[in-house]
Amino acid sequence: MIVTAAAATRRYRVVHRTEYRYSDVVTSSYGRAHLTPRDGTRQRCLDFTLDVDPQPADRSTSRDGYGNISSYFHVTERHRALAVVGTSIVEVDPPAAQLYNSGAAAAPWESSRPYGPDGVLACDFAMDLRPPEITDSVRDYAAPSFAPGRPLIEVIRDLNARIFADFTYRSGSTTVSTKVSEVLKAREGVCQDFARLAIACLRANGLAASYVSGYLATDPPPGKQRMLGVDATHAWAAVRGPDNHWLQFDPTNDQLVDERYVTVGWGRDYADVPPLRGIIYTDSEYSVIDVSVDVSPFDGAVPNA
Repeated sequence: MIVTAAAATRRYRVVHRTEYRYSDVVTSSYGRAHLTPRDGTRQRCLDFTLDVDPQPADRSTSRDGYGNISSYFHVTERHRALAVVGTSIVEVDPPAAQLYNSGAAAAPWESSRPYGPDGVLACDFAMDLRPPEITDSVRDYAAPSFAPGRPLIEVIRDLNARIFADFTYRSGSTTVSTKVSEVLKAREGVCQDFARLAIACLRANGLAASYVSGYLATDPPPGKQRMLGVDATHAWAAVRGPDNHWLQFDPTNDQLVDERYVTVGWGRDYADVPPLRGIIYTDSEYSVIDVSVDVSPFDGAVPNA
């Protein structure tokens, strides 16, 4: 459990750089980026800029049905390299002291059904994906955590700890198309795999669960070890409690989400909030992609404030 007594609001500067290099000229490049941190009850995006080189001929910003912000761009200048850099200043509050030990966290998980004022949206998050991810192996793996009458927060803590202990974090062992059943069999993966496994276990038991994409601060609290998933985009899971609060947890690090986590977006799965996707027109036979992320404490003046 994370101790929050000494927790305080944190302010970060996040720089997310993606560079593509192509073996031949690209004549046209369309891109959509999910890099803008969300505003919420515990988080405020104070500033965001998206720099694209070469300069786009057209660009726009929009918001999807889940409230995530995406940035569209179209580069028409001929190029062999493309750089996309999102820079944000974001402020994150610690979770309320009672979030993980009262209210939704103290209610039986059986009562946490996706009904209420946002029932239609929550029901969407309770449904399986297509193709299905909830298999007999997922149900079997989830079963020990979902003892009848167990408080929801204890279900989360147990599932979080079991995934952390049972699976090995191995960069490059999976892709964005790797299925949950394959991760279960291999017993290894990365943050997106562990988040998706946790979500499948929750949905298999009738709960509304979401995939959360964002960043994890690289400066751990005093006495804590450097955490996995740093210097890259990170992913974790959230489950809806009976009082409409979403409880977020990180099975990659066996942590309940606190002020070290910067949320960019959420959806039913990775495909709803990929950091960057696009289409290019080229005869290039191969390409190279380099991605770097830096999340650092920020105490300077906020640009454009």
